[in-house]
Amino acid sequence: MAPIDGLIVLAYLVATLAIALKVRARAAESIDSYYLGNKRMPWYLLCLSDASGMFDISGTMWLSTLLFLYGMKSIWLPWLWPVFNQVFLMAYLAIWLRRSNVRSGAEWILFRFGDNRGSRLSHLSVVLFSVICVVGFLVYAFVGIGKFMELFLPWESIGPALGLTLSPAQVPVAYAVFFTTLVTIYVVLGGLPGIVWTDVLQFGIMTLAAFFVAGMAMTMVTPAQIAAATPEGWMSPGFGWHLGLDWSAIRPEAAAKIAGDGYELFTALMMMMLFSGILKSAAGPAPSYDMQRVLATRSPRDAAKVTGFVSVVLMPIRYLMIAGFTVLALVFVDRLDLASGGKVDFENLLPAAIQAFMPAGVRGVIVTGLLAAFMATFASSLNAAPLYIVNDVYRRYVNTDASQRLLVRLSYAVSVAVVLLAMGIGLFVASINDALQWIVSGLWGGYTVSNVIKWYWWRFNGEGYFAGMVAGIACSLSFPFVFGPLLPQAGAILPLYLFPLIIAVSGAVAIGASLMTKPTDPAVLLGFYRQVRPWGFWGPVQALLQAENPAAQPNRELPRNAFNIVVGTLMQTALVATPVFLVVKNFAGMAACLVVVLVCGGILWRTWYRRLADWPEDLSGGPVERTA
Repeated sequence: MAPIDGLIVLAYLVATLAIALKVRARAAESIDSYYLGNKRMPWYLLCLSDASGMFDISGTMWLSTLLFLYGMKSIWLPWLWPVFNQVFLMAYLAIWLRRSNVRSGAEWILFRFGDNRGSRLSHLSVVLFSVICVVGFLVYAFVGIGKFMELFLPWESIGPALGLTLSPAQVPVAYAVFFTTLVTIYVVLGGLPGIVWTDVLQFGIMTLAAFFVAGMAMTMVTPAQIAAATPEGWMSPGFGWHLGLDWSAIRPEAAAKIAGDGYELFTALMMMMLFSGILKSAAGPAPSYDMQRVLATRSPRDAAKVTGFVSVVLMPIRYLMIAGFTVLALVFVDRLDLASGGKVDFENLLPAAIQAFMPAGVRGVIVTGLLAAFMATFASSLNAAPLYIVNDVYRRYVNTDASQRLLVRLSYAVSVAVVLLAMGIGLFVASINDALQWIVSGLWGGYTVSNVIKWYWWRFNGEGYFAGMVAGIACSLSFPFVFGPLLPQAGAILPLYLFPLIIAVSGAVAIGASLMTKPTDPAVLLGFYRQVRPWGFWGPVQALLQAENPAAQPNRELPRNAFNIVVGTLMQTALVATPVFLVVKNFAGMAACLVVVLVCGGILWRTWYRRLADWPEDLSGGPVERTA
C-alpha cells in the first residue's frame, strides 16, 4: 500500500478505539449494558450492526470465489449457510425469541423447560455449544484476515524492520494474530454499545468501498470481455442435474477447483441445501451475535424489523463489491497473484484484485472497508461467547451474588481466553471453505434437531433436548471420519451429505429420551406458552390456557408465516442477483430482479410488516415480562 493508504487504515483503527473508549463507562455499568445495551438501542442501529457483522471478509472472499467459478449459479450457494435463516426470523422466530425476554440462548432453555435436572443439563449443553460455535466463527474470520492482509503488507519490507524472519506459511498467521489482537482490545473495552456504534461506522466505510469497486469494474470491463473470459452458461442462474460449466478449455485450474468442491451434481446439491437449510432455519438463530441482536431489541416488533431489513441493507451493498472484484478478476486474471503455497488459491481472488486494480487512496478505502468487515464479524462473535460463560455458568453456578463490576471484569478475561483458543485452532485450518463447512454442516448439524423440536412440540422436555444435542454433536464430529472413506466423491461437502443421517439419529434420540422421561411441569409450559404463543403441537397446553382464560386463542399464523417465508426468500435472492446483473451490465436481468423485489416487497408490507404484534392479543393489560 502507498503511504496514503496506510494513513487511511490507521485513521480507521484509531476511530474504532476512540469509540470504544467513549462508551466504555456506559458499557461497564452492568452485564445487561455490556452484552445487550440494556435493551434500549434503536432497531435500525442494531440492523446496521447485524448487517456489518455479516459483511465478513472471509465470507466476501469465499463468495467472490464462488461467483468467479460458478457465475450466476453462485447466487444459490449461500443457501449452504443458510442465508434465508434471516427470512424465518423475520417471519416469526425473532418475535417468539424476543417475547421470551431472556439474556441468552442458555437462559431461554430454563424459561422453556424449567429448573430440573434435564433442563440444567440442556442449559449447560447450550453454553458449551455457544462457545464452540463462536470459536468456529472466530477461526473462520482468523483464517480470512491472514490471507487478505499478506498481499498488502509485504513481509520482505516489514520483517527486516522488526528484526523478524518468517516463512511464507507463517506470514498470514502473523497478520491474523496482529489484527485479531486489535479487535479484542476494542471489544473488551466497549461491549455491545461500542460494537454497535463501531459497526455503523464500518458499514458506512464498506458501502463507500463497494460503490468504488463496482464503478471501477463497470468502467473497465465490457460484457463482451466477460463472455470471452467465461464458459457457456456462466451468465445464467438456471441449472440442470449437472452444473454445466466447462472451464477446462479456459482455466483448467478452475475446473479442478470445482471438482474438488463437489458441486458438480448441482440439483442434488440444491435439494440437500434446501432440506438442511429449512431445518436449520426453523431451529432459530444459533447462540451467537445474531441471537444477541434479537435479544437486545426494545420489543418483539423491533426484533422482527431488525431481521427483516438486514437483507435489504446488506445484500445489494455486499454484492456490488463481490461482483466488482469478480468481474475485474475474470477479465484480468493473468495480472493477479493467486499463488499460495506453490499452487493457485482462488480464495486470494479478492485481495489480489485490490492489489492489481485499485489506485492509491482508493486502495486504502477498499482495504479499510474489508478490514472493517473482518473486525465487525470478529467483534460481534467475540462479544457473544463470554455472555454464556459469565452469565450462565459463573453467575448461576459459581457466584450467584457476584457484583456487576466483577461480572464485567470477568467478561474481559473470558474474551481474551476465547480469542487465544480461536487463534490456536486457526493455525490448523487450511482454508476458509474448510472452516465454513465445519460451521454450517458440522456444528449446525448437531444443533438442529433439538432446537427445531423445542419450539413446536409441548411434550419435548429438557432430557430430550440434552440427549438430542449430545447425539447430534457426537454424530457431527464422528461421522465424517466413519463415512468419509465410503464417500470420497463428496469432497468438501461431505458434511452436507451426512446431514440427513445426523438428523435421523439425533432426532430419534431426542424424541425417545423425551417420551421415556416425565413431561415438563405444566406450570412452566403454561408460562412459556402464554408469553410466547408459538404455533405447532401445543394442544394440551392451549387447553390449560383456555381453562384459565376462555378468550385465549391458539396461534393460527402458520400459513401466513410460511407464505411470507417463500416470498421473503424470493426477494432476498433477487436482492443478491440485482447488483451482480448491474455490474456485468445485464440490464434485462437486473430489471427482472427489480420487479421481483418490488412485487415481493409490496406483498410483505401487507402480509408481514402491517401485521407485526409485540404480544398475543388475548393478554389483557399486556404481558408480565419475565425478569432474567
